[in-house]
Amino acid sequence: MNKLIETLGNIWKIKDLRDRILFTLGLILIYRVGSFVVLPGIDPAVLDNTAGNQGILGIINMFAGGAFNRASVFALGIMPYISASIVMQLLGLAVPYFQKMQREGESGRRRMNQITRGLTVVITAVQASAYVKFLSFISGGDILINPTLFWVSTTVILTAGTVFCMWLGEKITDRGIGNGISLLIMAGIIATLPGALVAEFNGRLLGGGTGGMIFFIIEMLILGLIVMATILLVQGTRKIPVQYAKRIVGNKQYGGVRNYIPLKVNISGVMPIIFAQAFLFIPGTIAQAMPSRLEGGGLLAQFSDFTSWPYNILMFLMVMLFTYFYTALIVNPVQMADDLKRNNGFIPGVKPGKKTAEFIDTIMSRITLPGSIFLAFVAILPAFAIMFGINQQFAHFFGGTSLLIMVAVVLDTLQQIESHLLMRHYDGLTKSGSKIKGRSSIGATV
Repeated sequence: MNKLIETLGNIWKIKDLRDRILFTLGLILIYRVGSFVVLPGIDPAVLDNTAGNQGILGIINMFAGGAFNRASVFALGIMPYISASIVMQLLGLAVPYFQKMQREGESGRRRMNQITRGLTVVITAVQASAYVKFLSFISGGDILINPTLFWVSTTVILTAGTVFCMWLGEKITDRGIGNGISLLIMAGIIATLPGALVAEFNGRLLGGGTGGMIFFIIEMLILGLIVMATILLVQGTRKIPVQYAKRIVGNKQYGGVRNYIPLKVNISGVMPIIFAQAFLFIPGTIAQAMPSRLEGGGLLAQFSDFTSWPYNILMFLMVMLFTYFYTALIVNPVQMADDLKRNNGFIPGVKPGKKTAEFIDTIMSRITLPGSIFLAFVAILPAFAIMFGINQQFAHFFGGTSLLIMVAVVLDTLQQIESHLLMRHYDGLTKSGSKIKGRSSIGATV
């Protein structure tokens, strides 16, 4: 306890760090206040706040901190920007034009950011049009102004709201702590945690739920174990030793040092889960168009229910498949081997060139297997939580994208704080130096 108080005191003593933390908290507060500002022309009293709690709408609502169901000006939140970033990342892996742009350094990065922002506006406009239809559905058609005018005004407001959220995230990244986009997503997820926790507590103690207080304590212990296991998954690294040859230029010696290549056990982040969920939302969409097919508990009905065994088995297999697919896209052993050879580096006991590429590929295949299995298990944990009687809102915190994003963003933020402490010769957040490893990239955390 004394160590914690001393660390908090050291954080407050560093003016730059203190200002960054306060700046970050201030912008997050603005984001949360904006999530309660209702769109013009909507009466909150006529909204069905439970209509968007299923399937992909439930995930969007959770990431937006409940703003989606409240018909807020930030209803779409930062998700269109995330979608645009994912599209640009995939284009950078598959399209030569974007690959060349990525290799152009700072100028290429700025151009990629500009294209991402433009694509965000386009995606938001499309999603805003669909959201108007959704609002008309959950409000029973009780729109208070002309439908055409409402559609135009709502599309403009939602697009402006998403652009403003994107601006908040970039400002947090520049002048705050950690990755601003990821912090806004985490803020939206954590905002739903108190209500979900209270609902679960009341359900166990006041609502006649089975187990009572004992079962609630067991739930908290299991959740703690899952969080610790997820931290191991996020931080797990396989280090490949690398030796650099000595070079003498004039009177100076270069190279001759021993380093390592860190290969993440879960290098794909949450992307496999997002891809798998996107494919598994298709049966639910078809089922909504043909409700008669849901009768009798057929195959379509099974794949539309995310708590059914067929759905979870397919989800498990698809997450494993997409983990290998995405890892193969972002890790290029041939390029890594060429970079090592170009910089006079080699892996001890392995020949440079083709043998090095094969060695790295073999290591990646071996560490990806347990990583994909554990990631797939985390993806289906919420369904098992619901099967054991945990309410749906709280069950989302037992696994899936929400848990992985929270753990990764918290680790990244702690890493940022610890780096400021160590840079000014204070003790880090851990007892023996800097051990916290974050994942600051959007593709890794979102």
